[in-house]
Amino acid sequence: MKTTIFSTVILYVVLTAALNGKRTKHLRPVLERREEQVLQPIVGDKGAEILVPKNHAIDSQNRDSLQVPPSDAGLVMNLKWSFSQSMMNLQQGGFVRQQVASDLPSSQDFSSAQNHLAKGAIRQMHWHSLNEWGLVTAGSVLIAAVSNEGKNQVFRADKGDIWYFPKGQGHTIQGLTDPGAEYLLVFDAGDFDSTSRTLNVADWLIHTPPSVLAKNFGVSNNTFKTLPKALGSIFRGNLSSGSILSPYGKLEGNSSYHFQASKMPMKDAPGGGGKYMIVDKNNFPIITSLAAMIVEVKPGAMRELHWHPTGVEWLYFESGYARATVWLGGGNARTFDFEAGDTAVFPDNSGHYVENTHPTETLRYLEIFQSDKVVDFGLEQWLALTPPDLVAQILNVSVETVKSFKSERGILVKGKE
Repeated sequence: MKTTIFSTVILYVVLTAALNGKRTKHLRPVLERREEQVLQPIVGDKGAEILVPKNHAIDSQNRDSLQVPPSDAGLVMNLKWSFSQSMMNLQQGGFVRQQVASDLPSSQDFSSAQNHLAKGAIRQMHWHSLNEWGLVTAGSVLIAAVSNEGKNQVFRADKGDIWYFPKGQGHTIQGLTDPGAEYLLVFDAGDFDSTSRTLNVADWLIHTPPSVLAKNFGVSNNTFKTLPKALGSIFRGNLSSGSILSPYGKLEGNSSYHFQASKMPMKDAPGGGGKYMIVDKNNFPIITSLAAMIVEVKPGAMRELHWHPTGVEWLYFESGYARATVWLGGGNARTFDFEAGDTAVFPDNSGHYVENTHPTETLRYLEIFQSDKVVDFGLEQWLALTPPDLVAQILNVSVETVKSFKSERGILVKGKE
């Protein structure tokens, strides 16, 4: 009976899609829901069905934690967090939700936040005691900043654009587009929710004696009587003209806080598995930390086996589906599954890959490091440029196999066709 009902549902979806001239991608959620009902911790002759009620949706999103690959072993702490698990901070004109060390204890070096601004909504003037890296993920925003030398920069950042503010650099952001704009922020410490990490101007003025404000700004004592008593970090406002000139000049060239990634082509990976863009001090000179690599992986392809010598890697999955096995040495390895909205942190010098597990969708994700440049070692290149007879003995494979390894970095590879 259940099979008949399921077949009827599938037939209905196919016919509806055909009549509407739509692709049958709508089948996927139906199939996934059915798969969620039968997914159990069984691999070969190991494991058994879970008898008590369980969360099918979470299990289906973490298949490799339920049906553990035989290559996984040892103890590896959780390295994954989804923004869907974060508590929303709802504001007048938008929202913020964070991933901090208290959410993901393995992320001591990074914290992040998803932000939404309605059209005209303003992220009030503020600065951070951490370096800030920003990426527009939807819509467009207006950003304004002034350096300690009085030079200013007011710019429009569109989807795909990046900004970087060194610690202590004051700035403000306004949403420009309907139905809103969203951006991702990344900071180079895990305790972003600690006191004094974010300092809002309105809060400072509210907690300064009126006579001091009057003396500082050369105005009457009554000028700041209308200061809001409680102003959220985001509030509704009117669109700014974005027009102001500083007598001290503009922040531009090597001093610019804006990187127009949306206007720049990504590089094709030599391995044929996708495209990438590196954003570090070589092309964005203002960066002193939080160098990044934006990655697009073709269906079935992968970011090659590699490791980073400069420290911990933080990742954000913008779209698509992926899996990654993180190897810590000493027989400790664990595989994680990812989809849009997930974050991850890969420990210092850990070996890993990132594979696109979807048959048709491109995987797009972000790698960020506490460094001014992106550095990694590729496993295949290392093996290919070491004497083949040595490698063959170490790996117990033929010399011919070792000689087939490519000496050029593939970066994103699609495997043997």
